[in-house]
This record gives sequence, C-alpha cells and structure tokens, in this order.
Amino acid sequence: MNVSRRTWFGILALGLAIGWLGSEVRAEDKKDGSVTGTWKSTIKPPNGDEIEITYKLKQEGEKLTGTVKRGDGPERKIEEGKVKDGKVSFQYEVERDGNKFTVKYSGELKDDAIKGKVEVNDRSFDWEAKRQK
Repeated sequence: MNVSRRTWFGILALGLAIGWLGSEVRAEDKKDGSVTGTWKSTIKPPNGDEIEITYKLKQEGEKLTGTVKRGDGPERKIEEGKVKDGKVSFQYEVERDGNKFTVKYSGELKDDAIKGKVEVNDRSFDWEAKRQK
C-alpha cells in the first residue's frame, strides 16, 4: 500500500508542477507585450451617438499592421504602426467631402487595454481599446 500511496503523491506532484508551469507560460505570453488580435473601443461624438470601433492588429517585432473599422463604415488600413516598450502608435487616412485628413492614435499597452489619445486635425480625444477574447 505504501507504493500506491507514493505513486499517487508522485502523480499529484507532477500534475501540480505541470499546472504551475502552464500558468507561468500563459502569464509570460501576456508579458510579451504583443498587441496582435482584435480590439474594440467606443467613442461618443458631440451628437451623443455611440460608435463602436474595431481594430484588427498584427504585431511583428516593433512593426504594427492591421485595419480599423468605424461602425458600419469601411475597413481602413493602418499606416506607420509601431509598438515599442509598451507604447503603441498608428494612423490612417480618411477622406470626407473631398478633404483628406489623418487620424493618429497613440497609447500605452497595459494587460488587455490600450489607453491613450486620438488626434484628428487640431483636436485630441482620450482613447481606450480593450482586447477581445
């Protein structure tokens, strides 16, 4: 019976070790600072309507690519995307009524959120996007 008890404790110890190592790997994945994935934010323009924005981002080293889709509008390709030391930045072009302008995003990655600013022309707004699971 002692052999069975030792075997059972050995299996239990091995299971706990594997579980602990697995949780460390998952925590390490989050610490890598990758922003790859789908993110969402909601903005509330002066007219009071809430608009959901979806960001599909792909990080390769410090380079960031992807798209931004505002409400039911078209997907826009992001440009000049960068991720470095937890800082995220990108921009995209918009044309409205024959005028082109650049929408610039900058923020800081913390866990499953990016918080920062959006700049359009001479205006600046707070911005927060949350990672979608």
